[in-house]
Amino acid sequence: MGNNTKDIVSAVGDNTKARSPLLPVRHQPDFFVCDVFDAALKGDSASMEHPIFSLSKKPDMKTRRYENGDSWAEVRPGAKGLATVFDRDILIYCISQLMAALNDGRPISKTLRLRAHDLLIATNRDSSGRGYLQLKESFERLQGTQIATNIITGGKDVWDLFSLVDRARIVRESRDGRMQEVEVVLSDWVFQAVEAQEVLTLDRRYFQLAKPLERRLYELARKHVGQQANFKIGLEKLRNKSGSQSTIKEFRRLLQSIMTDDARHNHMPGYSFHIDGDMVEMRRKAGEQPPPLPGPAIRLKTDTYEGARTLAPGWDVHAIEADWRDWIAKKSITPWHADRHFLAFCKRRGKYPGFR
Repeated sequence: MGNNTKDIVSAVGDNTKARSPLLPVRHQPDFFVCDVFDAALKGDSASMEHPIFSLSKKPDMKTRRYENGDSWAEVRPGAKGLATVFDRDILIYCISQLMAALNDGRPISKTLRLRAHDLLIATNRDSSGRGYLQLKESFERLQGTQIATNIITGGKDVWDLFSLVDRARIVRESRDGRMQEVEVVLSDWVFQAVEAQEVLTLDRRYFQLAKPLERRLYELARKHVGQQANFKIGLEKLRNKSGSQSTIKEFRRLLQSIMTDDARHNHMPGYSFHIDGDMVEMRRKAGEQPPPLPGPAIRLKTDTYEGARTLAPGWDVHAIEADWRDWIAKKSITPWHADRHFLAFCKRRGKYPGFR
């Protein structure tokens, strides 16, 4: 009896070690709507850099202020608490749809009409009645969370007080109360980031990451490593950028736990993390290709150079072009409308000579 018990415990232990930390893929590819499945996943660069979203799975009612050089952001909770990393799925989905439209040459608007089921499927969420209820709660937190910030987005130095979503409305509802169609009005801040193409492609496995901190670490690695093989950052600074409210000792333990799981299961998409004293190194994993360099393949129209001279009078537009190509390569940005993106860069150079 005793030996059998030990065998069972041992077997359970072995299964636990073999189980991946990733959430299961809840929906087979055949169930994806093609337009949804083909849209590249995008995240706005500003909120990837600054800890706008809460890592807590419980209602987070604490106002937070974050500073990074001259940039700062104060995040204030609504009645349902702060928007979370998981609520951000909705914004990623919306941004993806807008970027797909830009890529196809279609006009875009702050107002999107979406099928709730498509959104749940694309972001690997539960599509049962509970999943629809959670989606409603996500909309409430996104609309209720207010942000005061001077973060630069879309080439504009913004001081503003706003919600991430200006409005969310159920357009049509089935008899059992589930959302069928929703209308979302994005904030100017998010929409300007899309118009300026300040977005980065995300790995689809992002939606399988179960821990909020795992998602945030992936975002930061995606943002900072870029074309490099690695990137180093202080443990304290990483804690602040992640938005973690843990002590530095607890944050180290949480990070170490994720690293241990990744060593066993290789579940973190694209990047690994290594602690050396008070420094953390983010490394691109072996076999993972860096984001494609957009610069050399881009050809600008002749008229674009004339527009650049008007926007940045007195500057050598070809020198600005070289800076622009270097900048988009370092930031791993692939502009869908290169001419417009370059002209926005020139406008900033003309207005802010120190901009780079």
